[in-house]
Amino acid sequence: MAKIGDIDVGDFPLLLAPMEDVSDPPFRALCKEQGADVVYTEFISSEGLIRDAAKSVMKLDIYEKERPVGIQIFGANLDSMLRSVEIVEASKPDIIDINFGCPVKKVVSKGAGAGILKDIDLMVKLTEAMVKHTHLPVTVKTRLGWDHDSIRIVEVAERLQDVGCASIAIHGRTRAQLYKGEADWKPIAEVKNNPRMHIPVFGNGDVDSPERAVEMRDKYGLDGAMIGRASIGYPWFFNEVKHFFETGTHKAPPTIAERVAVAKRHLEMSIDWKGEKLGVVETRRHYTNYFKGIRDIKPYRQRLVTTDAPEDLYGILEEIAEKFATYTF
Repeated sequence: MAKIGDIDVGDFPLLLAPMEDVSDPPFRALCKEQGADVVYTEFISSEGLIRDAAKSVMKLDIYEKERPVGIQIFGANLDSMLRSVEIVEASKPDIIDINFGCPVKKVVSKGAGAGILKDIDLMVKLTEAMVKHTHLPVTVKTRLGWDHDSIRIVEVAERLQDVGCASIAIHGRTRAQLYKGEADWKPIAEVKNNPRMHIPVFGNGDVDSPERAVEMRDKYGLDGAMIGRASIGYPWFFNEVKHFFETGTHKAPPTIAERVAVAKRHLEMSIDWKGEKLGVVETRRHYTNYFKGIRDIKPYRQRLVTTDAPEDLYGILEEIAEKFATYTF
Protein backbone atom coordinates (compact mmCIF):
# COMPACT_ATOMS: atom_id res chain seq x y z
CA MET A 1 0.00 0.00 0.00
CA ALA A 2 1.56 3.29 -1.11
CA LYS A 3 1.15 6.28 1.19
CA ILE A 4 1.71 9.96 0.46
CA GLY A 5 2.16 11.34 3.96
CA ASP A 6 -0.80 9.83 5.82
CA ILE A 7 -2.88 9.36 2.65
CA ASP A 8 -3.38 5.77 1.53
CA VAL A 9 -3.35 5.78 -2.26
CA GLY A 10 -3.65 2.04 -2.81
CA ASP A 11 -1.47 -0.67 -4.33
CA PHE A 12 0.19 0.69 -7.44
CA PRO A 13 -1.97 3.83 -7.74
CA LEU A 14 -2.62 5.49 -11.09
CA LEU A 15 -2.06 9.23 -10.89
CA LEU A 16 -3.34 11.82 -13.36
CA ALA A 17 -0.36 13.95 -14.31
CA PRO A 18 -0.54 17.73 -14.02
CA MET A 19 -0.91 19.01 -17.60
CA GLU A 20 -1.23 22.64 -18.63
CA ASP A 21 -4.70 23.44 -20.06
CA VAL A 22 -5.67 19.77 -19.65
CA SER A 23 -5.84 18.79 -15.94
CA ASP A 24 -8.65 21.20 -15.09
CA PRO A 25 -11.57 20.36 -12.77
CA PRO A 26 -13.88 18.99 -15.52
CA PHE A 27 -11.24 16.63 -16.87
CA ARG A 28 -10.03 15.63 -13.41
CA ALA A 29 -13.63 14.74 -12.46
CA LEU A 30 -13.96 12.49 -15.51
CA CYS A 31 -10.63 10.76 -14.81
CA LYS A 32 -11.58 10.26 -11.17
CA GLU A 33 -14.84 8.60 -12.24
CA GLN A 34 -12.84 6.34 -14.53
CA GLY A 35 -10.38 5.08 -11.94
CA ALA A 36 -7.67 7.68 -11.33
CA ASP A 37 -6.49 7.28 -7.73
CA VAL A 38 -4.84 10.69 -7.31
CA VAL A 39 -5.27 13.75 -9.51
CA TYR A 40 -3.14 16.88 -9.81
CA THR A 41 -4.06 20.35 -10.97
CA GLU A 42 -2.44 22.09 -13.89
CA PHE A 43 0.82 23.64 -12.75
CA ILE A 44 0.35 27.05 -11.20
CA SER A 45 2.87 29.88 -11.20
CA SER A 46 3.89 30.94 -7.69
CA GLU A 47 4.55 34.43 -9.07
CA GLY A 48 1.07 34.47 -10.61
CA LEU A 49 -0.50 33.44 -7.32
CA ILE A 50 1.13 36.14 -5.25
CA ARG A 51 0.22 38.73 -7.89
CA ASP A 52 -3.36 37.44 -7.73
CA ALA A 53 -3.30 36.76 -11.49
CA ALA A 54 -6.78 35.60 -12.47
CA LYS A 55 -5.66 32.57 -14.50
CA SER A 56 -3.41 31.29 -11.68
CA VAL A 57 -6.04 31.80 -8.98
CA MET A 58 -8.73 30.06 -11.05
CA LYS A 59 -6.58 26.93 -11.18
CA LEU A 60 -6.92 26.61 -7.40
CA ASP A 61 -10.52 25.42 -7.77
CA ILE A 62 -10.86 21.89 -6.44
CA TYR A 63 -13.90 19.80 -5.54
CA GLU A 64 -14.61 17.20 -2.86
CA LYS A 65 -15.21 14.42 -5.41
CA GLU A 66 -11.63 14.77 -6.66
CA ARG A 67 -9.88 13.83 -3.44
CA PRO A 68 -7.11 13.04 -2.93
CA VAL A 69 -6.04 15.99 -5.07
CA GLY A 70 -2.69 17.75 -5.30
CA ILE A 71 -2.16 21.36 -6.28
CA GLN A 72 1.05 21.76 -8.25
CA ILE A 73 3.06 24.97 -8.16
CA PHE A 74 6.27 26.06 -9.85
CA GLY A 75 8.81 28.80 -9.30
CA ALA A 76 12.44 29.40 -8.43
CA ASN A 77 12.16 32.23 -5.90
CA LEU A 78 12.05 30.98 -2.32
CA ASP A 79 10.01 33.87 -0.94
CA SER A 80 7.43 33.62 -3.74
CA MET A 81 7.12 29.86 -3.32
CA LEU A 82 6.56 30.15 0.43
CA ARG A 83 3.97 32.90 0.00
CA SER A 84 2.19 30.82 -2.62
CA VAL A 85 2.03 27.85 -0.22
CA GLU A 86 -0.12 29.93 2.12
CA ILE A 87 -2.48 30.82 -0.74
CA VAL A 88 -2.65 27.18 -1.88
CA GLU A 89 -3.44 25.94 1.65
CA ALA A 90 -6.59 28.07 1.66
CA SER A 91 -7.97 25.85 -1.15
CA LYS A 92 -7.58 22.84 1.16
CA PRO A 93 -5.82 20.39 -1.16
CA ASP A 94 -4.59 17.05 0.15
CA ILE A 95 -1.11 17.45 -1.31
CA ILE A 96 1.16 20.27 -2.50
CA ASP A 97 3.30 19.22 -5.44
CA ILE A 98 6.35 21.10 -6.71
CA ASN A 99 7.04 21.10 -10.43
CA PHE A 100 10.74 20.56 -11.02
CA GLY A 101 10.17 19.00 -14.43
CA CYS A 102 8.39 21.28 -16.89
CA PRO A 103 10.68 21.58 -19.94
CA VAL A 104 8.93 24.59 -21.55
CA LYS A 105 11.39 27.36 -22.42
CA LYS A 106 9.45 30.24 -20.81
CA VAL A 107 9.43 28.34 -17.49
CA VAL A 108 12.98 26.98 -17.70
CA SER A 109 14.44 30.37 -18.65
CA LYS A 110 13.37 31.67 -15.22
CA GLY A 111 15.14 28.81 -13.47
CA ALA A 112 11.83 27.11 -12.64
CA GLY A 113 10.42 23.74 -13.72
CA ALA A 114 13.19 21.62 -15.21
CA GLY A 115 15.42 24.71 -15.15
CA ILE A 116 16.16 24.01 -11.49
CA LEU A 117 17.85 20.74 -12.49
CA LYS A 118 20.90 22.90 -13.15
CA ASP A 119 20.96 23.82 -9.46
CA ILE A 120 20.26 20.76 -7.33
CA ASP A 121 21.20 22.57 -4.12
CA LEU A 122 18.47 25.15 -4.76
CA MET A 123 16.01 22.38 -5.60
CA VAL A 124 16.67 20.74 -2.23
CA LYS A 125 16.61 24.06 -0.37
CA LEU A 126 13.23 25.04 -1.88
CA THR A 127 11.74 21.65 -1.06
CA GLU A 128 12.99 21.73 2.53
CA ALA A 129 11.65 25.24 3.09
CA MET A 130 8.22 24.32 1.70
CA VAL A 131 8.02 21.16 3.80
CA LYS A 132 8.69 23.24 6.91
CA HIS A 133 6.15 25.87 5.83
CA THR A 134 3.09 23.62 5.56
CA HIS A 135 1.34 20.81 7.41
CA LEU A 136 0.39 19.20 4.07
CA PRO A 137 2.51 16.50 2.43
CA VAL A 138 4.86 18.04 -0.14
CA THR A 139 5.65 15.95 -3.21
CA VAL A 140 7.90 16.53 -6.21
CA LYS A 141 7.59 15.87 -9.93
CA THR A 142 10.83 16.02 -11.84
CA ARG A 143 12.90 14.57 -14.69
CA LEU A 144 16.01 12.41 -14.84
CA GLY A 145 18.26 15.46 -15.13
CA TRP A 146 19.05 18.46 -17.30
CA ASP A 147 20.73 16.36 -19.98
CA HIS A 148 22.22 12.91 -20.40
CA ASP A 149 25.56 13.97 -18.90
CA SER A 150 24.04 15.37 -15.71
CA ILE A 151 21.74 12.56 -14.57
CA ARG A 152 22.07 12.29 -10.77
CA ILE A 153 18.48 11.30 -10.04
CA VAL A 154 19.34 8.64 -7.41
CA GLU A 155 21.24 11.20 -5.34
CA VAL A 156 18.66 13.94 -6.01
CA ALA A 157 15.72 11.76 -4.93
CA GLU A 158 17.51 10.71 -1.76
CA ARG A 159 18.30 14.32 -0.87
CA LEU A 160 14.69 15.37 -1.49
CA GLN A 161 13.44 12.53 0.71
CA ASP A 162 15.88 13.53 3.44
CA VAL A 163 14.41 17.05 3.64
CA GLY A 164 10.85 15.73 3.93
CA CYS A 165 9.53 15.14 0.42
CA ALA A 166 6.59 12.71 0.79
CA SER A 167 6.77 11.09 -2.67
CA ILE A 168 8.52 11.66 -5.98
CA ALA A 169 7.23 11.24 -9.54
CA ILE A 170 9.98 10.98 -12.14
CA HIS A 171 9.54 11.46 -15.88
CA GLY A 172 11.93 9.15 -17.70
CA ARG A 173 13.45 11.83 -19.91
CA THR A 174 15.90 14.67 -19.42
CA ARG A 175 14.99 18.28 -20.03
CA ALA A 176 17.15 18.23 -23.17
CA GLN A 177 14.95 15.46 -24.62
CA LEU A 178 11.69 17.38 -24.07
CA TYR A 179 9.18 14.69 -25.16
CA LYS A 180 11.34 13.13 -27.88
CA GLY A 181 12.67 9.59 -27.95
CA GLU A 182 11.59 6.94 -25.49
CA ALA A 183 11.27 7.42 -21.76
CA ASP A 184 13.97 5.52 -19.88
CA TRP A 185 12.55 3.90 -16.76
CA LYS A 186 15.80 2.20 -15.67
CA PRO A 187 17.10 5.23 -13.71
CA ILE A 188 13.69 5.50 -11.99
CA ALA A 189 14.03 1.86 -10.93
CA GLU A 190 17.50 2.70 -9.58
CA VAL A 191 15.88 5.35 -7.38
CA LYS A 192 13.31 2.82 -6.14
CA ASN A 193 15.98 0.17 -5.53
CA ASN A 194 18.16 2.51 -3.47
CA PRO A 195 17.94 0.85 -0.02
CA ARG A 196 17.78 4.27 1.63
CA MET A 197 14.56 5.24 -0.18
CA HIS A 198 11.33 4.69 1.73
CA ILE A 199 8.93 7.18 0.10
CA PRO A 200 6.82 6.16 -2.93
CA VAL A 201 8.56 6.45 -6.29
CA PHE A 202 6.15 6.95 -9.17
CA GLY A 203 7.08 6.53 -12.83
CA ASN A 204 5.98 8.88 -15.60
CA GLY A 205 6.45 8.93 -19.36
CA ASP A 206 5.14 6.63 -22.12
CA VAL A 207 2.61 4.71 -20.01
CA ASP A 208 0.39 4.41 -23.07
CA SER A 209 -1.05 0.90 -22.68
CA PRO A 210 -2.09 -1.43 -19.88
CA GLU A 211 0.90 -3.63 -20.74
CA ARG A 212 3.28 -0.72 -20.17
CA ALA A 213 1.71 -0.08 -16.77
CA VAL A 214 2.24 -3.74 -15.85
CA GLU A 215 5.87 -3.44 -16.99
CA MET A 216 6.37 -0.38 -14.80
CA ARG A 217 4.94 -2.27 -11.84
CA ASP A 218 6.42 -5.74 -12.33
CA LYS A 219 9.66 -5.27 -14.26
CA TYR A 220 10.74 -1.93 -12.81
CA GLY A 221 9.16 -2.36 -9.36
CA LEU A 222 7.83 1.19 -9.09
CA ASP A 223 5.12 2.23 -6.62
CA GLY A 224 2.66 3.67 -9.12
CA ALA A 225 2.26 5.20 -12.56
CA MET A 226 1.62 8.84 -13.36
CA ILE A 227 -0.35 9.03 -16.59
CA GLY A 228 -0.42 12.05 -18.85
CA ARG A 229 -0.85 12.06 -22.60
CA ALA A 230 -2.59 8.66 -22.80
CA SER A 231 -5.52 10.07 -20.82
CA ILE A 232 -6.13 13.22 -22.91
CA GLY A 233 -9.58 12.78 -24.43
CA TYR A 234 -9.60 9.24 -23.04
CA PRO A 235 -10.36 9.19 -19.29
CA TRP A 236 -11.28 5.49 -19.62
CA PHE A 237 -7.56 4.66 -19.72
CA PHE A 238 -7.33 4.39 -15.91
CA ASN A 239 -10.06 1.75 -15.61
CA GLU A 240 -8.70 -0.10 -18.63
CA VAL A 241 -5.34 -0.42 -16.87
CA LYS A 242 -7.01 -1.59 -13.65
CA HIS A 243 -9.08 -4.14 -15.54
CA PHE A 244 -5.92 -5.49 -17.15
CA PHE A 245 -4.21 -5.70 -13.74
CA GLU A 246 -7.10 -7.76 -12.38
CA THR A 247 -7.86 -10.01 -15.33
CA GLY A 248 -4.92 -9.95 -17.76
CA THR A 249 -7.42 -9.15 -20.50
CA HIS A 250 -8.30 -5.93 -22.27
CA LYS A 251 -11.50 -4.17 -21.23
CA ALA A 252 -13.82 -3.50 -24.14
CA PRO A 253 -13.31 0.08 -25.36
CA PRO A 254 -16.12 2.57 -24.79
CA THR A 255 -18.88 2.53 -27.37
CA ILE A 256 -19.64 5.48 -29.62
CA ALA A 257 -22.63 6.32 -27.41
CA GLU A 258 -20.40 6.34 -24.29
CA ARG A 259 -17.78 8.51 -26.02
CA VAL A 260 -20.37 11.02 -27.17
CA ALA A 261 -22.01 11.14 -23.73
CA VAL A 262 -18.68 11.84 -21.98
CA ALA A 263 -17.59 14.37 -24.63
CA LYS A 264 -20.88 16.22 -24.08
CA ARG A 265 -20.45 16.22 -20.31
CA HIS A 266 -16.88 17.37 -20.68
CA LEU A 267 -17.95 20.30 -22.85
CA GLU A 268 -20.82 21.18 -20.52
CA MET A 269 -18.63 21.14 -17.40
CA SER A 270 -15.91 23.16 -19.14
CA ILE A 271 -18.38 25.86 -20.14
CA ASP A 272 -19.81 25.93 -16.61
CA TRP A 273 -16.33 26.34 -15.15
CA LYS A 274 -14.56 28.60 -17.69
CA GLY A 275 -17.34 30.34 -19.52
CA GLU A 276 -18.49 29.66 -23.05
CA LYS A 277 -15.53 30.92 -25.08
CA LEU A 278 -12.71 29.31 -23.09
CA GLY A 279 -14.77 26.22 -22.30
CA VAL A 280 -15.26 25.55 -26.01
CA VAL A 281 -11.66 26.27 -27.00
CA GLU A 282 -9.98 24.26 -24.25
CA THR A 283 -12.10 21.16 -24.83
CA ARG A 284 -10.96 20.95 -28.45
CA ARG A 285 -7.68 19.19 -27.72
CA HIS A 286 -9.64 16.21 -26.36
CA TYR A 287 -11.82 15.48 -29.41
CA THR A 288 -9.08 13.70 -31.36
CA ASN A 289 -8.78 11.01 -28.71
CA TYR A 290 -12.47 10.80 -27.89
CA PHE A 291 -12.99 9.58 -31.45
CA LYS A 292 -9.58 8.15 -32.28
CA GLY A 293 -9.37 5.25 -34.70
CA ILE A 294 -12.87 5.65 -36.15
CA ARG A 295 -12.95 5.39 -39.92
CA ASP A 296 -14.40 8.43 -41.71
CA ILE A 297 -14.49 10.55 -38.53
CA LYS A 298 -12.14 13.23 -39.88
CA PRO A 299 -14.74 15.70 -41.27
CA TYR A 300 -16.71 15.56 -38.02
CA ARG A 301 -13.58 16.06 -35.95
CA GLN A 302 -12.63 19.02 -38.13
CA ARG A 303 -15.99 20.59 -37.42
CA LEU A 304 -15.65 19.95 -33.68
CA VAL A 305 -12.37 21.89 -33.51
CA THR A 306 -13.55 24.82 -35.64
CA THR A 307 -17.08 25.36 -34.28
CA ASP A 308 -17.64 28.01 -31.59
CA ALA A 309 -21.32 27.76 -30.65
CA PRO A 310 -22.03 25.13 -27.94
CA GLU A 311 -25.42 24.23 -29.40
CA ASP A 312 -23.75 23.48 -32.75
CA LEU A 313 -21.12 21.35 -31.02
CA TYR A 314 -23.79 19.32 -29.23
CA GLY A 315 -25.45 18.90 -32.63
CA ILE A 316 -22.24 17.57 -34.21
CA LEU A 317 -21.81 15.13 -31.32
CA GLU A 318 -25.39 13.92 -31.90
CA GLU A 319 -24.57 13.45 -35.59
CA ILE A 320 -21.57 11.32 -34.63
CA ALA A 321 -23.75 9.24 -32.29
CA GLU A 322 -26.23 8.56 -35.10
CA LYS A 323 -23.77 8.13 -37.97
CA PHE A 324 -21.50 5.71 -36.11
CA ALA A 325 -24.11 4.06 -33.84
CA THR A 326 -23.21 0.55 -35.02
CA TYR A 327 -19.46 1.13 -35.23
CA THR A 328 -17.38 -1.55 -33.54
CA PHE A 329 -13.79 -1.19 -32.36
